[in-house]
Formats: sequence, structure tokens, C-alpha cells
Amino acid sequence: MLSSKIRVIFFDAAGTLFHVKGSVGEVYLQYAADYGVSTSPEMVTRVNLAFKEAFRQATPPIFAVDQPEKLKQCERLWWFDIVHAVFYRVGMFDGFDDYFDTVFEAFGTGEPWEVYEEVPEMLQGLRGQGYELGVISNFDTRFFQIFRDLGLHQYFDTITISSVAQSAKPSPKIFEYALSQHAMEPEEAIHVGDGLTEDVQGATNFGLLGIHLDRDGDGGKVSGHQLKNLRELMPLLK
Repeated sequence: MLSSKIRVIFFDAAGTLFHVKGSVGEVYLQYAADYGVSTSPEMVTRVNLAFKEAFRQATPPIFAVDQPEKLKQCERLWWFDIVHAVFYRVGMFDGFDDYFDTVFEAFGTGEPWEVYEEVPEMLQGLRGQGYELGVISNFDTRFFQIFRDLGLHQYFDTITISSVAQSAKPSPKIFEYALSQHAMEPEEAIHVGDGLTEDVQGATNFGLLGIHLDRDGDGGKVSGHQLKNLRELMPLLK
């Protein structure tokens, strides 16, 4: 059972509320096939591994700009470097710039994404119990269109993304930014996510209750609350 003080529940987004259909490698190669790139299972594995490494090595998506147009340019360049690094590892091809434009725009819609099965019912239930709901995500401004396309925007009171908050999980600044929108204290909030460092440790360090979502069962044993899916959150709150 969680504290009766809880008033707001924050969620991570990708990997918690929704996920890429198949894998990033499959989607990347789906669009790269038009440029003569192999789409074999071996290539999918290579692209997935290259993406994981490129994403790990990238600096946090934090940009010291306020103008919307400049912010979007910075986001685009940030992702260009990552996708370029992926294909630099597995094999570059002619027409990459045009390819990147296409895949970047595609990932800014709901098309490559899929909501986890239990999410809509769970969110509706939490709202029915009177909880305020928010998202805290290390995402860029394409997030808003994705959320609308997936039909998730209707459940949330606030959305905090790193490129707008100019901070990224696990930094305490992004949790402070999110809490300020609800006028809540840290002990009145929980944050649920699939990242042990970004979500659980980041939230805990700022005084929120961090809850680990381990859908694949490969996160290992952790202290505190750990969920296999978001249906398990409801009994904790009753």
C-alpha cells in the first residue's frame, strides 16, 4: 500500500505507456529498404545494437534555446547525429539525408508506436479515483503529436519533456519542473517508469516515490516497488 498523501502520479512515456512496433531496427530498415538497404533479421539485430549504443553515447536532449523554431532545429540535429551514427556503424548509403527526413517525420506521428494494452483502462481508472496525472519524459516536441495520435492526451493534466524543461532525467530539475505544474510537494507524488536510473533513482533522489516497471522481467531484483505491468499499480493505491 502506498501513502495516502499521494495526489499526483507521473509516468515515463516510451517503454512505459507506449512502445515502438516491433523494434527501432525494424522501423529504420522499413524506410531504408527504399534506398537498397538489406532488411534481413541479421541486419535488424545490427541496427538495434547500433541504435542502443548511439543513444547511450548521446548527450541528453537539452537545448539552451527558447524560440520554438530554433528548439525544433536543435532536436532535429540531435536525432540526425544519432541516426547517422547508427548507419555509420552498420553501413552508410546514398540518399541518407532524404532518408533521415522521412524517418524523423514518421517517428513524430503515432504510426510507428503502439500503446500497451492495459494503459487506457488503467489511466481512466486513476482519473476516476481523483488522481492528477502527468508525464515526465526525455523526449522532444514531436511528443505532443504522438500523444494525440495515440489518444493518450485526454488522460493527462500535464506533460513535461526534457527539451522544453531544459533538463533530463535523472536530473532533479525536470522532476521539480513537473511538480511545480501541480503545486505539489515531492512526498505527494510517485513516478512510474522502466528506467532504473532515469526514472526510479531520479525520482527518488528528488523525494518522489519511484516505482520500477519491469515488463520483460530482466531488470533484476530491486528494493522498493516493482511492477510487471501497469495493472499492478492499482492495488497499491487502494
